[in-house]
Amino acid sequence: MSLLARKDFGGWQSRTTFVLALSASSVGLGNIWRFSYLTGEYGGAPFVVSYLFCLFFIAVPLLIAEVAIGTHGRGSPTIALRWSADRSLLSRNWMVIGVLACITGLLILSYYAVIAGWALAYTGVMASGVFAAASALTVGEYFDQFLSSPRVLIYWQSLFLLMTVATVSMGVRRGIGLLAWIVVPTLIALLGVLVMFGVENGDLKAAQEFLFSVKMIDFTPQSVLVALGHAFFTLGVGVGAGIIYGAYAPDRIPVGRSVVAVALFDTLISLAIGLAIFPIVFANNIEPSMGPGLMFVSVPYAFGNILQGELFGALFFALVVIASLGSAVAMMEPIVRMVMQHRRWPRFIAVPVVAGIVWMLGLGSVLSFNAWQDDLWFANWNFFELLDAITADLLLPLVSLLTAVFVGWYMRPEILRMELYRETDLFFALWRFLLRYFVPLAIIAVFVCAMLGLYF
Repeated sequence: MSLLARKDFGGWQSRTTFVLALSASSVGLGNIWRFSYLTGEYGGAPFVVSYLFCLFFIAVPLLIAEVAIGTHGRGSPTIALRWSADRSLLSRNWMVIGVLACITGLLILSYYAVIAGWALAYTGVMASGVFAAASALTVGEYFDQFLSSPRVLIYWQSLFLLMTVATVSMGVRRGIGLLAWIVVPTLIALLGVLVMFGVENGDLKAAQEFLFSVKMIDFTPQSVLVALGHAFFTLGVGVGAGIIYGAYAPDRIPVGRSVVAVALFDTLISLAIGLAIFPIVFANNIEPSMGPGLMFVSVPYAFGNILQGELFGALFFALVVIASLGSAVAMMEPIVRMVMQHRRWPRFIAVPVVAGIVWMLGLGSVLSFNAWQDDLWFANWNFFELLDAITADLLLPLVSLLTAVFVGWYMRPEILRMELYRETDLFFALWRFLLRYFVPLAIIAVFVCAMLGLYF
């Protein structure tokens, strides 16, 4: 891409929009249905400390690296990497990182849209009062029946994907930028309301003991591995979002401090979600869990058996949809921009083409919960489980490792210093040291542990 094309690439006018967009992309289903449970299960406060250490010394340096590629390359993940390689007198084969990142985002988005569609459906279900005074068995049976209907799942998957398509189709400023200004304040407002409701109507003491007490008996070496794994994936590294949002960022932003602010926001949101959910869960004497069991069985049952719970349960699922939309847009945009630049297609053609591929792949995940449920693939996984394993255990670590090696060992230091010129020399030196030595070792540890099945 020529220098003129880089200047005309477009983007946001303010650092605030960049930070909000990156924050919206980082808050997703993992924050909602996973972090709080892991905290309580693996030692409470010591786990949080381990997680924060891993977050700021592993995930943050990696996201800074992605953003630096974007701010320097000012293009899609592939174009930005090509420009960065050219400027460092390196082979253009490093563009493969961008290709792998977009493929990873495409695969994740295909099943992410399916699950987000469930949350969209449950927003209306909760508001209708279906789960009012319902037993746990009834709520569980409803979820099983919901999953058994491919047509219903396809409808809600398509509706959520249409919301994503509408946002991305509107472009960088009127679509993604505007969404960021809507998503983050709305998330904060909804969480504030839900936390207040949980404090007033739930068992706050039990939730505090579960989340924040020091339980050294539960804090084991495996706890550190789990904290490392969650920190590694929580900021959305490895799918090209950091690169493309860095490309849209205004000039002369403090990249390091902006990413640190995003990490702090992501952590606070995760903890607040725990305070919103678990007081209500414990008030109904429900065993804490994570994943679909927490979000689509435990939470509907808990809210359905408390005064005004239907309204606040609907607000909770609305929060899930909004958080998922921010992440989904961040995964689709790098792919769309890559298609636009390599195929020279306008946005109004690239978006539906990408969305069509995502939708068709999503059908495999939909059918994995009903018609294809007993059709097992490699290692006795159904199609949904196979996609999840390929992306989480193989592609994400691989893309992240290649990114750390490329930026930490091969990109010219003077180029990196130019992109992080707003940061101090100490910050830059520490970041580059972590990226060169600490981050690759941590990624390899996550990968090896995932392969051995030591966690998750």
